[in-house]
Amino acid sequence: MAAKILVVEDELAIQELIAFNLKSAGYDVLRADNAEQAMQMINEMLPDLVLLDWMLPQMSGIDFANILRRESRTKTIPIIMLTARTEENDKIQGLDVGADDYITKPFSPRELVARIKAVLRRRAPELSEEMLESNGLQLDPATRRAMALDKEVVLGPTEFRLLHFLMTHAERVYSRGQLLDRVWGDHVFVEDRTVDVHIRRLRKALEMVGKEKLLQTVRGAGYRFTVGLDENSV
Repeated sequence: MAAKILVVEDELAIQELIAFNLKSAGYDVLRADNAEQAMQMINEMLPDLVLLDWMLPQMSGIDFANILRRESRTKTIPIIMLTARTEENDKIQGLDVGADDYITKPFSPRELVARIKAVLRRRAPELSEEMLESNGLQLDPATRRAMALDKEVVLGPTEFRLLHFLMTHAERVYSRGQLLDRVWGDHVFVEDRTVDVHIRRLRKALEMVGKEKLLQTVRGAGYRFTVGLDENSV
């Protein structure tokens, strides 16, 4: 699934250039001219990363970044600041508000794409298309295939996304609500028990290749993908 990048830039020519290059790199691109428009888009659907210009009309990018970092729903969205300001204090201010990276204008499209990939790899590894392998279980996001013991693990689209997310966050426990937000998306409204249904389907598919114990239920907490076994989990 292509990452969704929200570009918040009031200069149309720069916005067009960025959007063209990000689309060419395989990203889904949303565009906003100002912070108010950007917030309306974010309220409808969370982007995977915000590319945020510092000098915006009405509200600066710094002030908008502060708002995003204060709200529980948006505080973990990766932010890359774009600005013509090159002073060290300006960079520090941008990073202090919670920006993950800071790019000064002018910049090359190749550098921009490389910086976005680096931030997403660090902050949202489930969006990467790198091959994953753990305990003989292989998952290839590019081909949407999972393999173990030279056999394909037959997975539905949701089970694949669920396994991909859990494998990229191995050993971390996620509640049903967190999995709904991270795998289904916070704009999709389904019941928590939906997660249990798909976990059972995923576990059944892994059982066919003897890998079901890698997917653990942690009592009273949620689920995790493990690289080892824990006697307190089932």
